Amino acid sequence: MSRLLSRLLLLSLLAAGPALAEETPPFPLPSPVRIATEGGHPPFNYVEDGKPAGFEVELAQALCAEARLTCTIVLHQWDGIIKGLEAGEYDAIMAAMAITPKRAARIAFTKPYLRIPFAYVARRDTSLPNPSPATLRGRRIGVAAHGPQVAYLEQRVPGAEIRTFDSLADATLDLRAGRVDLVLGDKLDLANFLAKPEGEACCRLVGDVPPGELLLGEGVGIGLRKSDGALRAAFERALAALIADGRYGRIRAKFIPFDTQ
Repeated sequence: MSRLLSRLLLLSLLAAGPALAEETPPFPLPSPVRIATEGGHPPFNYVEDGKPAGFEVELAQALCAEARLTCTIVLHQWDGIIKGLEAGEYDAIMAAMAITPKRAARIAFTKPYLRIPFAYVARRDTSLPNPSPATLRGRRIGVAAHGPQVAYLEQRVPGAEIRTFDSLADATLDLRAGRVDLVLGDKLDLANFLAKPEGEACCRLVGDVPPGELLLGEGVGIGLRKSDGALRAAFERALAALIADGRYGRIRAKFIPFDTQ
């Protein structure tokens, strides 16, 4: 190679340096990427024929394929699942883990890949227009005592009469008996209630809480170590691609009967 060509090649590499640096992740991606799930929270994750299955498992496989990552799914009990990530037992968590400030102080999260809406259920014989602060004024609304729905009702629906219960199941019992007018809860849990004979006979879905309500949480994201910025970026690019071309929706529809974005 002539001295002139060598000099030109060196100049071209120097010119491309910043661009190459931007494309190169600051940390190498693990291979294989080990993704932990609980295996006991259907339809999100469960065990079928001795293997992990469910919405999150199929979504993880699609994300890895889109990102061209070699991945393995491992099972880990819920207790200690963040500690296992921090200890390097696996590289990511997809286990219906809601993004909360307390968890985000320890680990990083991708943008949410799952948001379960909150919805209202009423008795079939109740005449109720689309739920809103105005139409819910004076209504007796049952809600689980330890969920975010209590703060939502207190701040967004100040005219409602809030009745708290130890569990959503207890609230639906009072709804069936007519002791409350509505129940506010996780839409998937309420859909499961309505799918049972007693729920189908008595009650109906009357509306969702408007999307984007921050009082009800940010949603569920992939948990990662804070140092794994490159892996986080790879998962987020893959998730955006799956949502854009409809693959996310097709996977979701196999397990969850409503939009989760």
